[in-house]
Amino acid sequence: MVSQYEYEPSDDYPFGIANPKAPQQIKDFEPMIGLCDCKSQSRNQDGSWAEPIDMTWRFKYIMNGMAVQDETLKVDGAHSGSIRQFSIDSSKWYVHYYSSNGTPKTLPAWEGNKKDNKIVLYKEQKAPNGTDGFYRLTFYDMSKTGYKWIGEWVDKTESVTYPTWKIECLKRK
Repeated sequence: MVSQYEYEPSDDYPFGIANPKAPQQIKDFEPMIGLCDCKSQSRNQDGSWAEPIDMTWRFKYIMNGMAVQDETLKVDGAHSGSIRQFSIDSSKWYVHYYSSNGTPKTLPAWEGNKKDNKIVLYKEQKAPNGTDGFYRLTFYDMSKTGYKWIGEWVDKTESVTYPTWKIECLKRK
């Protein structure tokens, strides 16, 4: 393999390798790198939780190990993914999200960091009643065997939270 691309996915490393020249934070997502079998669960209109949906979540290093990409494949046909890059200048992760449910002119982006063994990302978003806040994404309980994820609306002080989506994953490879 050409050394210029030595950290890209390959036969030996199907999910790529973190580039040693990348910011050290590239390894924040290391527990997620690979393929996981997951259960995705979101809220119904009435506020109850819908039945879990089977989902495959694949994470890999891209851009020769300088960034992380993920892709979800759900049995209900709603697929999505993200490109995750860490900026040395701002000391933050920037996560650009895309989905098969629509094609926006500009991809929505979350930003945040790893703290207390959780990766926490935010995007400004008003609640349905107009209250200012954020949509917060959190990866937690990360290990070699899997991880959990939750998406929730939080107010600006983070004293009010309303979970809308949760995912539990077990590592396949």
